[in-house]
Amino acid sequence: MSEIIVEVGDRHIREINEEIQDLCKKNSKIRIVNSLSRHNLGIGLPPNCELYFEGSVGYFCGGLNTGAKLTIERNAGWALGEGMSDGMITVGGYAGMSVGAAMIGGTIHVKGDSGPRCGVAMKGGNIIVEGKIGYQSGFMAHSGKIIALGGAGESCADALWAGEVWVAGPIDGLGVDVNVIEPTAEEVLEVDEILKPLGLQDSSRDWRKMVSGQRLWYFESRDANAWLMI
Repeated sequence: MSEIIVEVGDRHIREINEEIQDLCKKNSKIRIVNSLSRHNLGIGLPPNCELYFEGSVGYFCGGLNTGAKLTIERNAGWALGEGMSDGMITVGGYAGMSVGAAMIGGTIHVKGDSGPRCGVAMKGGNIIVEGKIGYQSGFMAHSGKIIALGGAGESCADALWAGEVWVAGPIDGLGVDVNVIEPTAEEVLEVDEILKPLGLQDSSRDWRKMVSGQRLWYFESRDANAWLMI
């Protein structure tokens, strides 16, 4: 598969995305250059195409991805991969707030830290962060796994629904209605299988698995202590 260069620069973002979509229909391997940290690049991409972004990108890169493979050389702004249903997104550095917001499938791999609310309202898929996840990561996650290898910020897993937050390393503070449980050997093996293709499997990690305390599943409006801190 030959590589095709797409120049971003100061072109209109719709023109750029239309060009990328047309190239993806040809199963092309695409290199995005001179991205200038522009927003909304590579939206709604189909399966069977690969994109490599030189440098950094702005917010919502890879949003609504349906199966493409994206690699970002450096950093990414807010809402990386928001609403994606399939595919793979890899970030070489830091990713901003709301990585994988409302995603329903696929994998996001952040090699650095992530900002606040990583995996907010996610409905499926996996987010792997080699560094630290930010404040209130996992907020109201309904399904899927957030796996942090370098610790977590304050209010971790706040108001979690049925998703899971796995952390190796220090946690600055837990959110509302969170239970920290000891994972079973089978569950640890499942996480290691997710990490193995990324070269991150390590059986010596001391995992903490966070799940919903389920108090908010059935709270009564008169029970203010159950919901006013959300």
